Amino acid sequence: MTDSAEVLWRPSAEQVAGSRVADFQRWLAADRGLEFDSYLALQRWSGQHPAEFWGALWDYFGLDRVSGYEEVLPRREMPGARWFSGARINFAERCLAHPREDRPAVVSLDERGEPLETSWADLRREVAAVAGLLRAHGVGPGDHVAAYLPNVREAVVGLLATAAVGAVWTACSPDFGTASVLARFRQVAPVVLLAGEGYVYGGKAFDRRPHAAELLDGLPSVRHLLVTGGDWPARDGLAVHAWPAPSDEELVFADTAFDDALWVLWSSGTTGVPKGIVQGHGGIVLELLKSVGLCADIGADDRFGFVTSTSWMVWNYLVGGLLHGSTIVLYDGSPTHPDVDQAWRVAELTGTTVLGVGAGYVVAGEKSGARPGSRFDLSGLRSVLQTGSTMPPAAWRWVYSHVGDHIWLQSICGGTDVCSALAGGAADLPVYTGRIPAPALGVALASWGPDGLPLLGEQGELVVTEPLPSMPLRFVNDPGGERYHASYFDVFPGVWRHGDWVTVHEDASLVVAGRSDSTLNRQGVRMGSADIYAVVERFPEIADSLVIGAELADGGYAMPLFVVLSEGAALDDGLVAGIKAAIRSELSPRHVPDDVVAVPAVPRTLTGKKLEVPVKRILQGDAPEKVSSPGAVTNAEVLPWFAEYGSRLGAAGQG
Repeated sequence: MTDSAEVLWRPSAEQVAGSRVADFQRWLAADRGLEFDSYLALQRWSGQHPAEFWGALWDYFGLDRVSGYEEVLPRREMPGARWFSGARINFAERCLAHPREDRPAVVSLDERGEPLETSWADLRREVAAVAGLLRAHGVGPGDHVAAYLPNVREAVVGLLATAAVGAVWTACSPDFGTASVLARFRQVAPVVLLAGEGYVYGGKAFDRRPHAAELLDGLPSVRHLLVTGGDWPARDGLAVHAWPAPSDEELVFADTAFDDALWVLWSSGTTGVPKGIVQGHGGIVLELLKSVGLCADIGADDRFGFVTSTSWMVWNYLVGGLLHGSTIVLYDGSPTHPDVDQAWRVAELTGTTVLGVGAGYVVAGEKSGARPGSRFDLSGLRSVLQTGSTMPPAAWRWVYSHVGDHIWLQSICGGTDVCSALAGGAADLPVYTGRIPAPALGVALASWGPDGLPLLGEQGELVVTEPLPSMPLRFVNDPGGERYHASYFDVFPGVWRHGDWVTVHEDASLVVAGRSDSTLNRQGVRMGSADIYAVVERFPEIADSLVIGAELADGGYAMPLFVVLSEGAALDDGLVAGIKAAIRSELSPRHVPDDVVAVPAVPRTLTGKKLEVPVKRILQGDAPEKVSSPGAVTNAEVLPWFAEYGSRLGAAGQG
């Protein structure tokens, strides 16, 4: 380690030897004659030799017994890479290929009840019933099935049944506004809509049937409505189906090719029309076998849960636990009701062994002074996956002080674009404050400067220089690929630019410092917004913050810091001076904000990311409705406030 980052946890020799990646290394030595003495050695080889690595992975996970193929990587270029030509593989079939009688496939619960366990046999029977209903009504390859469902068992069944018949799945959580859902679903013209009566969140019941009716008004392509409960009025031209009883009919899987479309994931929709990201059966199977199994070390004896909605790609990642025979834990409810410890309460109640959470949830626990390790038996919780954004060092330490000192905290970064992690934990590496230990297996990750040269120990663009199987096949309604190319390849031709600032250290550990297109660039010195947040949000008076660096029309540069005050706190001269002094001394005198302003709330995407780029555009003069899709953000009511602030910035610049 090249700096003062603090060691929080180290794996034992037994944990390392018993990890799934260690087993893979032993297999490589025996089957391929390839010996690697560490995760990092294996990682370097895997990134440099993609065809050899992914081909070995195919055999290690037994896919050679499922399908042959002609060539692992017949086209190695980006964009346009092609994988496993001639292979036939179906995501649903692989998810249901490892049934166990001694452990459930799914454990599900909401705020109101006890966990409900679904056996592997019953999951298969329920998938068979829904797949049979879809097939009976002519749904198959080329059709889209859309779900307006929360994180419930029926959503998992719907995804698997859709994949089983070869149709294409897409989903939005019912907490999305109707306009936001329509902005997504209209692009794919679904023929089937799955919907539920409603859900409970934060102790309140929400009836979503009126919203589902609005969706149907805006989706004339829908011929069938499949509902999970409740009374639904009849509609002309629409067949309404109750959720079918489990079926003992044989479950038949469509003969899908490696690059046949499996699902459409959606970008946040905060900067325009949401991008529909199409990913394929084979790429997702391989990526989630690798990422969930070898990197996150999740196996058949685990109970794997994630605090998520169906709109966030980590929900799809969670379903990928089934590929390993894991039990997946679905929680439909607020992680902070009746108090901030609810996710840890659910972990105890369900016997969760690996729990995924957003960074904001960990920070909220730390700031509230929560002590979940003292309240609940979390001895069976061996690992916490943290993602969504960076965390201040205090939040990392809080996990070990007040959740459990035995916890393997895995900070991972990746995203919807690849439906996986580009970097994360490694079974033989320690956990340091603020650091992601290493790139993921198979990922040729680097930090590049504007000149396209690699950087070490300096912040640059996060790039991936070799293709990955789960990179998008295409975008929806982008036949020429122009939008796809502009999203990833317009800066460095032939190299994937992920859109994050990253520092790669000599030991291969990483620090991700926010989105590169919201970078704070003052006098040519660039800094990620996460660096500012790490300092500012240490102040007990600050509950949340948003920093923006905006180029103005007159050539000036404005860098305001917006803060949400903790209850009872006041933004007086002393607090402002303290914040500026801390940024000056700990980060950079160039990046002291011009203004520190109290705001009622920080607007975020529905998956919890701060709206840095949209707010930047508002400050530069764009109207709020131009940069943010309705229903795609939380705290959207504060966006006009930022427009008013921006108008004052513009007037000052003109003066």
